[in-house]
Amino acid sequence: MINWVILIIMTMFGALGGYFFKKATSYGIALQKTFVINLFIGGTLYVGGALLNIVLLTKMPYTIVYPLTSITYLWTLLFSYYFLSEKITKRKLLGVFFIIIGAFILSR
Repeated sequence: MINWVILIIMTMFGALGGYFFKKATSYGIALQKTFVINLFIGGTLYVGGALLNIVLLTKMPYTIVYPLTSITYLWTLLFSYYFLSEKITKRKLLGVFFIIIGAFILSR
């Protein structure tokens, strides 16, 4: 059970890292305070996710861990909707649905 919790946190860190990178570059790339802070937070989350990935790979097979990292797409869809006011279309939902179903089929 703990491995699944780590997997969820790892994928969430990946999606949040991407969100903060997007936030860092939303006003262009310049050495401004908000750019540096958001870049640091995004990088920290990415590194945290990578470290959790390493932990998971010591406990679970690679053929399970790697496909299930596609859960990141679900978090990305949700975070972009709630934090960036992006629209969730039927096409996006269907795409993420098929990716996640495929990952679970591969991991079984």
